[in-house]
Amino acid sequence: MDETERQSRFAHVTKAHPCFNEKMHDKVGRIHLPIAPRCNIHCNFCTRELNECEIRPGVAARIMNADDAVEHVEKVLGEMPISVIGVAGPGDALANEDTFKFFKKASEEFPDLIKCMSTNGLLLADKADELAQLNINTITVTVNAVDPQIGKEIYSHVVYEGKVYEREEAFKLLSKNQLDGIEKITEKGIIVKVNSVLIPGLNDEHIVDIAREVKKRGASLMNVIPLIPLGKMKDYSRPTCAQIEKVRDEVEEIIPIFRACTQCRADAYGIPGKKSEDKHLDMTPASHY
Repeated sequence: MDETERQSRFAHVTKAHPCFNEKMHDKVGRIHLPIAPRCNIHCNFCTRELNECEIRPGVAARIMNADDAVEHVEKVLGEMPISVIGVAGPGDALANEDTFKFFKKASEEFPDLIKCMSTNGLLLADKADELAQLNINTITVTVNAVDPQIGKEIYSHVVYEGKVYEREEAFKLLSKNQLDGIEKITEKGIIVKVNSVLIPGLNDEHIVDIAREVKKRGASLMNVIPLIPLGKMKDYSRPTCAQIEKVRDEVEEIIPIFRACTQCRADAYGIPGKKSEDKHLDMTPASHY
């Protein structure tokens, strides 16, 4: 796909996707379907959990199967304006078979909705053809480094084709698959946004290098999000607003940037820019307090 056609598709998606267009962030909704509990890599800042309280990626109140997810979409569509349905965890979308079962059903049941998913990208190149056949419109790929000396400090291990890879070897495999995958799926017309977690003192000066590389591979948008200090990185500092804005400004000179991310749960639904209309599964009713 040439650059003109890619930009045309990107413009079409941004008219209705609240996570790709800040102007739509408080106007239309999305549904995250928590049907992907398994993950095939370990990020040192990640803690996946089932709970009803925390507002962050990697968290859901419960896990659905593909049929449950279709029913949930039907229910929410009757309650509020929704333009996007997606799978964002709480593990990795591509590491779970129910992701593919759901999108196959969704192509038939909800043809007019934007189909979206988030992934670490380890299986992105392998699944490119299948994703195109499922009519996926947008994919968010989390890329936190392109330099092995930095990447080995972010990822402990990856599991690929039944084998466990660790540290630098793990990162080199992951990074190659991420970048090759972005290139393959953009060639198939799928719009890519890249998320990068800003980790002060580790990759804060490196994210511009990520921007250059993913732009070259065909990504259309980037989203720089602050580290939530958890897991092996619980002692790292959360970046300040000034640090985040500095990096975002630098990245924006290379590739368009999204600035309104709320770091949603894997079971979030509703309108992300409106607190009263942004919900998640099994929320405790206010009357219980």
